[in-house]
Amino acid sequence: MHLNINTQEENQTAPVAFILLDFNNEDLHILLFILFLPIYIVTVAGNMLIVILVLLDQHLHTPMYFFLGNLSCLEICYSSNITPRMLASFLSGNKTISIIGCFLQSYFFGCLAATECYFLAAMSYDRYLAICKPLHYVMLMNGRICILLIGGSWIIGSLPLNVLISLASQLHFCEANKIDHFYCDLNLVIRLSCSDTHLVEMVSFVFSAILTMPPFLITLTSYVYIIRSILKIPSTTGKQKAFSTCSSHLIVVACFYGSLMIVYVLPNMSSLHYLKKLFSLFYTLLTPLVNPIVYSLRNKEVKEAIKKTVKRMYRNN
Repeated sequence: MHLNINTQEENQTAPVAFILLDFNNEDLHILLFILFLPIYIVTVAGNMLIVILVLLDQHLHTPMYFFLGNLSCLEICYSSNITPRMLASFLSGNKTISIIGCFLQSYFFGCLAATECYFLAAMSYDRYLAICKPLHYVMLMNGRICILLIGGSWIIGSLPLNVLISLASQLHFCEANKIDHFYCDLNLVIRLSCSDTHLVEMVSFVFSAILTMPPFLITLTSYVYIIRSILKIPSTTGKQKAFSTCSSHLIVVACFYGSLMIVYVLPNMSSLHYLKKLFSLFYTLLTPLVNPIVYSLRNKEVKEAIKKTVKRMYRNN
């Protein structure tokens, strides 16, 4: 990714940094710090635990947990891209972020969010094969396919953002430098420019559609077939067992896409801006937290892996 930030226009004062207004209430900063810091610590620790378990426990060396381990790595990066800077600003009161730092935050946020969309689609496809095509599962979801799906998700998630951020970095910025958000939302950054932004806005819209709609449709279609197959299972026990294999993933999908849709589908009205900002916390702060919680509390194999690891550590000590 190449950043060539234009911050100067003839006869106009260019800002040297942007100001993130976060929640526009300094009286809440200490309270928010006390609330968000434990969430961030649990998010990183919980996702790190899943990564370690997937690496160490032979019983978790399956496609489903390979995807889960990669998703947990992504969630750590995703949360760490925004939360530490926000927590630091709550303590210091310093709301400024350099223009290059702002574009880098936008870049990594976009890459990680887009990659997560495709990760969730790959995981839903894996569950579709496991439930709807059990006899062909081993052949259709082998190690090579898993690596291709994960590698392809990273490539698809990052390449369009390289183009978009490179275009956005060519914009000129004049006196306006206040972003009414707690992170550098690229759409809000573009609106601050005093250049013609039509091309960048069009490219942003096209790439957003490419990066979100196909994986969403894949995920939705997979679950339509999964639910239809589960309903055909004659026994109640069989239905519960089949649903339990995908319920944790379904919770993560609902939280992630639900909050994204509320934020980006609602019209850009000033009366809704604060509501959209609050819901942005769901996909930036809470969804990364939901992932380890639902997979550790609702998944028998993960709970067994945790018990084995704890026992192994106890014996070694």
